[in-house]
Amino acid sequence: MKKLNVIIVIAFMAIASTSFAQNTEVLFFKAKLSCCQAKACNELEGNIKTIVEKHFANNEVAFRTINLADADNKTLAEKFNAKSQTVVIVKSDKSLDITDQIASYQGAKDKDAIEQKIVNKIKSFL
Repeated sequence: MKKLNVIIVIAFMAIASTSFAQNTEVLFFKAKLSCCQAKACNELEGNIKTIVEKHFANNEVAFRTINLADADNKTLAEKFNAKSQTVVIVKSDKSLDITDQIASYQGAKDKDAIEQKIVNKIKSFL
């Protein structure tokens, strides 16, 4: 009986550790502005999401869009002083605003170099 209890505890711990492994998120804050409706925000959102999915395919990092117009997101937006196109990496109780790198990505001639900077910033949180 004791062996069975030990096995159950070990199995539970293994399941719990895998379900909580993905605790790093890339948050993309988005507003309903005319530029968003003209595809600028949507394009940037898609680019950042693609970067996260491409380099973190094992789901160790989640990408999440936060709509600033949604009242449920007000506290989160205030916490990160977010405006439209703000991008923040979050893990547990620490965060890093990488909006500057994201802004340079949109206008960059060498998108690969900027993409690598973004990936390195995210990896520093893992």
